[in-house]
Amino acid sequence: MSGVPTSFHLGPFVFHLYGLGLAIAAYVTYLYARRRLTRAEFDVEPFGRLAAVLIVAGLIGARLANVATNWPYYSGHPARWFAVWQGGLASFGGLALAVPVGLYLQRRWWPDSSLARFSDALVPALVAGWALGRVLGPQFMVNGGGHLTHQWFGLHYAGQVGKRVPVPLIQGTEDGLLWLGLLGLERLRPGRHLGVVTGVAMFVWGVVRSLDERLLLGQQSHSGSVGVQIAGLALALAGLVLVVRQTRAARSTLHR
Repeated sequence: MSGVPTSFHLGPFVFHLYGLGLAIAAYVTYLYARRRLTRAEFDVEPFGRLAAVLIVAGLIGARLANVATNWPYYSGHPARWFAVWQGGLASFGGLALAVPVGLYLQRRWWPDSSLARFSDALVPALVAGWALGRVLGPQFMVNGGGHLTHQWFGLHYAGQVGKRVPVPLIQGTEDGLLWLGLLGLERLRPGRHLGVVTGVAMFVWGVVRSLDERLLLGQQSHSGSVGVQIAGLALALAGLVLVVRQTRAARSTLHR
């Protein structure tokens, strides 16, 4: 029997905690991101539209990626394509669609603003929201745990036999620590080396996500694959390049 519930009934209605948790995380992230953009003196009037589009794009991309990488499971069962309450949102699929959409809309709705300054204001809020989302979302889905374990920290998850490594809680903690680190970096070097906060977030999150996939999930998860590990390392490499480039550009400007 699962120790982590996945839904509750209210009369004739069934509410899946996975989706409810993600909705709460999305709303909190929206409020926090809006506050950070306001503090950075951005016009937040278009931000509601941006958030709505990014959420939809992220969900579509994440689901399409999961279906594509686990086609034998979904083939011949169209109803499974939409059963997101059972899990099946691939992080990098969401990023692959949401990021280019976000870049396009940033240029369209904030044409006079620096992309690096915009992303530095937004990314810590996204990391914080991701941390909350891991705890409130996948923790309550079917097959939400990682490898079998006999350790004290193991939990029982719906759809999985035996105690499992509580990967959503671990990832929520990792992302929470990353968020605190990004805030510390902001305070250490306020207003300098634009884009570094974004680059550090990309590097750390990419490395950690790849390691999580390798050590805690692997092929046992629906979306687990070598592709996820490669994508994580590619994101980390891009973040490292961004940090080096922005740091060099700032130093070059300083010495002119």
